[in-house]
Amino acid sequence: MSIYEDVKKLKAFRCDDRCVLSVYLNTNPADPEQQQAAWRIHLKSGLKRLDEYLVASGNEKELTAYRLVKDQVMKEVEDKQNDLAKGVVIFAAADPKIWSVHYVQVAVKTSFHWENHAMTEELEYMLKAYPEAGIILPSYSNVRILNTAMGRVHDEVVYEFDSGLDVWKEQKGVISSIQRGVGGHTDGFDIRLKENLERFYKDMGSVVSKMKAKRGWKEIHVAGEAEIANSFASVLREKPESCIHKNFGKLNNNHIIQKVFESR
Repeated sequence: MSIYEDVKKLKAFRCDDRCVLSVYLNTNPADPEQQQAAWRIHLKSGLKRLDEYLVASGNEKELTAYRLVKDQVMKEVEDKQNDLAKGVVIFAAADPKIWSVHYVQVAVKTSFHWENHAMTEELEYMLKAYPEAGIILPSYSNVRILNTAMGRVHDEVVYEFDSGLDVWKEQKGVISSIQRGVGGHTDGFDIRLKENLERFYKDMGSVVSKMKAKRGWKEIHVAGEAEIANSFASVLREKPESCIHKNFGKLNNNHIIQKVFESR
């Protein structure tokens, strides 16, 4: 299920009494306020305040429902403490059951809500800023595809280019000669190589279109050296949201996402 589908279901959910716990938790290790895993203190104190409020209200039904999901939320975050990104968003209810967890790589302001519906507004804002998107990184040797949402790479696929020429990996000067447009005895080789590469990109264009439909991408971004990025963008059925003329091959995934969305 895509995050958009999840949000749609959450927004449609209502219960007669308050039964949904919505948690937004800042776990960003780079945040000065989050030194020494301060999120643990914020999580425990925030949940404790809601517990004290429900005890004071005297509503035993709500208190029982709340404590069931409170313990689940605590366990979820503690179990994933070594894999935390910048923030965690959780929606939980015991009856009817809701369990929706999102680890995000975007800024989150810590807050806790106990209502008869899921408080999705902040999550929707994150999705608008960092939607589900495919980031395509074509090169002469492969096409790297990042499946992203809310600033985080959820999975990555790499399709290797087989030129069909035995000397492909042995001819170290081939790529540079293509980039410079060097002529001479390599012309025939370059032409064949370019033709094979164009066919590869065309096939990859179809793969990307299918992935977009299957994974619910709202946007596609292409990034690479100018000639390569333009060539790949031209084979896509739909114009990409952006075509960035920069080689991000040496950056880690989180930095790639930041660079791409900063360039929009």
